[in-house]
Amino acid sequence: MYQHRRKFLLILLLAGMGTFCQGAGELSTGFSAGRWLLVFSSLVGGLGLFLMGMKMMSDSLTKSAGSHIRELLARLTQNRFVAFLIGIFATMVFQSSSATTVMLVSFVNSRLMKFAGTIGIILGAAVGATITIQLIAFRLADYALSVIALGFLLYVISKQPKLRSISLTVVGFGVLFLGMNLMSQSIEPLRTAEGLTFILLQLENPWAGILVGALLTALIQSSSAFIGILIILAGQGLLTLDASVPLMIGANIGTAITAILASSGGSRESKQVALAHTLFKVIGALIIIWFIPWFVRLITFISPPELIERQIANAHTVFNTLIALAFFPFTGFYARFINRLLPVREEKHASLTAWYLDEGLLQTPALALGVARQEVLRMMEIAERMTEEIIIPFMEKKTDVLVKIRNREQELNFLRDAVNGYLIKIIRQDITSRQAEEAYQMLYAVDEFEQIGDIVSVTLYDKAESWCRSDHHFSVQGREEILDFHLKTLKIMYQTYKTFGDADLKGVRKGAKKSKEKYSHYRTLFFDLEKQHYERLKQEVEESMETSRTHMEIIASLKVIGSHATNIARILLKEEKNGGESAHRGKLEGHPGG
Repeated sequence: MYQHRRKFLLILLLAGMGTFCQGAGELSTGFSAGRWLLVFSSLVGGLGLFLMGMKMMSDSLTKSAGSHIRELLARLTQNRFVAFLIGIFATMVFQSSSATTVMLVSFVNSRLMKFAGTIGIILGAAVGATITIQLIAFRLADYALSVIALGFLLYVISKQPKLRSISLTVVGFGVLFLGMNLMSQSIEPLRTAEGLTFILLQLENPWAGILVGALLTALIQSSSAFIGILIILAGQGLLTLDASVPLMIGANIGTAITAILASSGGSRESKQVALAHTLFKVIGALIIIWFIPWFVRLITFISPPELIERQIANAHTVFNTLIALAFFPFTGFYARFINRLLPVREEKHASLTAWYLDEGLLQTPALALGVARQEVLRMMEIAERMTEEIIIPFMEKKTDVLVKIRNREQELNFLRDAVNGYLIKIIRQDITSRQAEEAYQMLYAVDEFEQIGDIVSVTLYDKAESWCRSDHHFSVQGREEILDFHLKTLKIMYQTYKTFGDADLKGVRKGAKKSKEKYSHYRTLFFDLEKQHYERLKQEVEESMETSRTHMEIIASLKVIGSHATNIARILLKEEKNGGESAHRGKLEGHPGG
């Protein structure tokens, strides 16, 4: 609530600055340096409101639809039609094709997606971005304050989070048009500035227009804002359609700078996403530049002749749709082409590194939870490998594997701290109760698998060292029992891994119930093995008597490991005890900065 109040105050401040500067500008009669400063200040104030409105719309829509985007991406196949539609939908939510591309860069960098699967989304994003421009082209600036008032009233009376998100979207929409109105009013006096008119006419040169459009869009990092300014200039009679089209094409190239900056320092695959997005825009511009006169004629033919704002919006829609459709049949070839230009090399990760966590995704908790889950699954893999390897010293009396186990334990501890810290940052965001529950489940899972690591690296590790130094050997039956119980322990861990990584809620519940059923049989087997071992002791089997303590400690330790793995199934079924929840809440409250 406090964050939203600050947004409203900032909006009022920007509106006040813009109105003051515009009003002060009306008092001046000549184009002196002071007048130019007032016009510039009013223009910047209007641009600030425009960008603030877009951000409010994007943030509100992302909050309500971010989880759906994540689920769509989790189910995404190589079907390019589905990817294309997802690109359109995602860009409608994020209100920016560059924002969608930045999301793809983060996903590929965090290994949630493969580069080849992003091509269709990039093409769809180009089409989705045109919807925002079509909305901007409507002459709704006069109703901006009414729209803001409506959104604010909805926000005040609504209590449900979804309704509040909708109300903030409405407010953002109104603020966007309020910014448009202020910019339009600030530019209106410039119609009499002959020098400016002369400069704008020079932009009818296609190459000059594309260059200026690309540079200015790269500077403000919003093609929607730049094209919005074009619509205002054209509406004031300062810009022709012939000059607007090259500037619009340049804006499509300039918007790629955001993805390029986002990919810097990322993986090579994430750089491929930025390169594919940039080349797509550049190639489209190089194709259309030779046909601009015919393109302009097409736009004037299909658009109302008296509405140049609608003509610019239609030009943007037709251009992006045409280049997307032109690339669409060749998505596979285009992906291979990018691979040839920027081949992916095998990247060697340092052991103590989080592979998936991305600070840039924290603003979208639904997506941040997805990469956190990937890192938890990585912890599960490490714990499973440690459990698999620890049996080797007992069976073969080889100590080489113990070094690997010690290194894996250090990696597990590092990931425990990294994942817990990341999840705490997510919890401190404005998240839903379902997202908070998901974060809590991951905290619980991290704790359980870290404890498995401790059992292997401390209890069984020390026992393995002393066992390798001894001359003792398990009996044939005792050896088979340990190996069989060890295999069943690994199967329980694998079932938990499979269940935890399932994106489908029904699949999670089914897998969690299966884990609990398996553990019930597993626990019964443990007691049977105890009885069988004691029977051998009664029969005074020499090997069993010598190895009795080690035999039972291995079996007991494996049982505890299986229990920890099954505890995760219990938390997924929401059957955990209150004590566990309280313990994790205490951990959160005691965390530095909490």
